[in-house]
Amino acid sequence: MQGLKIFLAAAFTLVFYACQEKAPQPYGAIPTTSQIEWQKMEINMFCHFGPNTFTGEEWGNGSEEEDIFNPIGLDCRQWVAVAKAAGMKGIIITAKHHDGFCLWPSRESDHTVKESQWRSGSGDVLRELSEACREGGVKFGVYVSPWDRNATTYGTAEYNQTFARTLREVLCNYGEVFEQWFDGANGEGQNGRKQKYDWTLFNKTVCELQPQAIVFSDVGPGCRWIGNERGEAGQTCWSTINARVYAPGKGPCEKMLNEGEENGNQWIPGEADVSIRPSWFYKEAEHPKSVEELIEIYYNSVGRNTVLLLNVPPDRRGLIAAEDSMRLAEFRAAIDNIFADDLCEGAKIKASSRWGKNYDIKGIQDNNDESYWVAKKGMHTGIISIELPETRKFNRLMLQEEIRLGQRVAEFSVEVEANDGKWHTVAHETTIGYKRIVKLPNTECRRIRIRISRSLAEPTLRRVALYNDTISETK
Repeated sequence: MQGLKIFLAAAFTLVFYACQEKAPQPYGAIPTTSQIEWQKMEINMFCHFGPNTFTGEEWGNGSEEEDIFNPIGLDCRQWVAVAKAAGMKGIIITAKHHDGFCLWPSRESDHTVKESQWRSGSGDVLRELSEACREGGVKFGVYVSPWDRNATTYGTAEYNQTFARTLREVLCNYGEVFEQWFDGANGEGQNGRKQKYDWTLFNKTVCELQPQAIVFSDVGPGCRWIGNERGEAGQTCWSTINARVYAPGKGPCEKMLNEGEENGNQWIPGEADVSIRPSWFYKEAEHPKSVEELIEIYYNSVGRNTVLLLNVPPDRRGLIAAEDSMRLAEFRAAIDNIFADDLCEGAKIKASSRWGKNYDIKGIQDNNDESYWVAKKGMHTGIISIELPETRKFNRLMLQEEIRLGQRVAEFSVEVEANDGKWHTVAHETTIGYKRIVKLPNTECRRIRIRISRSLAEPTLRRVALYNDTISETK
């Protein structure tokens, strides 16, 4: 009898473990935890600020009188308040642009706020902004251009060491930095001296001092430039590229930056930068983009698997201009309005297959970040069927993959059932990634299908949602 009990217990144990689901494994390159948290920020503020604010130039030549920098009304708390009201999670400041002027009292240069009349030479923009960010719960980031039109050693090996020490000042003295922004400019212009940048040293310095920081350049390693300054990612946008064959300032072509590379060997997602005004630095004669233009930028950046970095340049007082602040508030209100009501609420959602009961399509409806759908093992296609409680109007579809398992979906289409019972394809798209917002024609129906026709591995989804945008034009 005792032997039978032992046998049954052993058999039960074998059956129990045999029935346990094996979790799906990541496919290809995958994001780090820092990259995931960065992507969740979705929209951040860029602040181009420095001598160019006062000279009206976009690229200073490094010979500007330091006293020209004098923002007597500087209030970084106002910048933070504007950013928060716009739903932005971080601010990146041009700590040093190409003119070499440092917005902090650097020991590595005589072209800094210390030599200016502002605050009688005792001011420090980075100090004031970093403290304001911490107080306001907004993350702090820095742009430090390696190009320096003021440094006499620029163009020599010595300069690389100077720049590394400059980075140390910025990264050691102002608290946590969420993103380090590297411009690839290098001696552009007539008779410009060229520098052989030591990117290994620069990136190593950031990694040592701010290991959680996302490093931006043409090719990362944390995130990549999207290839234009319109805030527009490709309709196909992979978070992966084969970056090892490139270098900052010597990146791939615009198309590759814009679209990424299917099966790229490194996870380097795109960041789409654009200015709210025509120029990057403040000019009184210019005005901000319209709400409609900003919504279109949002769809073409965040809605295409990238983070939007929207430049909002402080004026000569050191404040965000009232019209920019108002436009950002209007933009935020419009986005909140568009995405306030998920029209999939109460819908019956089914999938053509599933990895197992712990990866069922129903999991995407429970608002749990740990729940997501994965297709059956070996299946690289899938159909998601949505039946709404009643006929509803919509024109936007939002999809999100479980990017912790890699980016997989390469092609999908959207179908709707008409009143006559016939199905019609209303969209044909490629990639999804962290977030994809598909523009649909104005549609009124009850049944929708998402047909995934090609995926690099078993497709995943962590969210499906429908919205109706009555603010911007449907194209």
